[in-house]
Amino acid sequence: MIDLKSLKKDIPRPIRLFLGKAFLIFVIWKVVYSGFMYDSQYLDHPLTTHVAEASAALLNNLGDMSGFTTKRENTSFIFEGGKTIHEISAIYHNDIISLNIANACNGLEIFVLYMGFIICMPSSFWRKTKYIVLGILLLDAINILRCVGLIYLIEYFEIYFEFAHHYLFKAIVYTATLIIWGYFARKIQLKNDAV
Repeated sequence: MIDLKSLKKDIPRPIRLFLGKAFLIFVIWKVVYSGFMYDSQYLDHPLTTHVAEASAALLNNLGDMSGFTTKRENTSFIFEGGKTIHEISAIYHNDIISLNIANACNGLEIFVLYMGFIICMPSSFWRKTKYIVLGILLLDAINILRCVGLIYLIEYFEIYFEFAHHYLFKAIVYTATLIIWGYFARKIQLKNDAV
């Protein structure tokens, strides 16, 4: 059986504080989001619509690609994990559906994960604020480029769409998140107290 008191002594205090804060933020986020904000008109819908509109605008101004429009639609289909999606932002190319963006794909979860890490690390308020704002803007831009890339694949190389959607672009988003975290953490000095 694991001796929790000796395990607590083996884990340095800064790491215990980080893990405690991270767990608390995770629980609060899940309770607040699941209970009050899931699929909300104030958070998910505007963010999903923003991603779709920014992707369509970028595509319309990118080379010879044009004719992209967006529309918020009510639909019902089973998404990853068995969730039923009822509302999506659809991107059309010349009135033919090109890509559906569900609320689960709007980047909100990665934003919260990213912010949670920054909040849990010891640093000044202004440094955390700067990294949160700039990091979210960068991750949002990467998510928009992900949608543009998926549409490009649908239009020209559909055989690669599933692989890119499920693996490649997720790896790119998480790698970018880890790189930003690395830049943030490089100047942090942890003070380890004596055990």
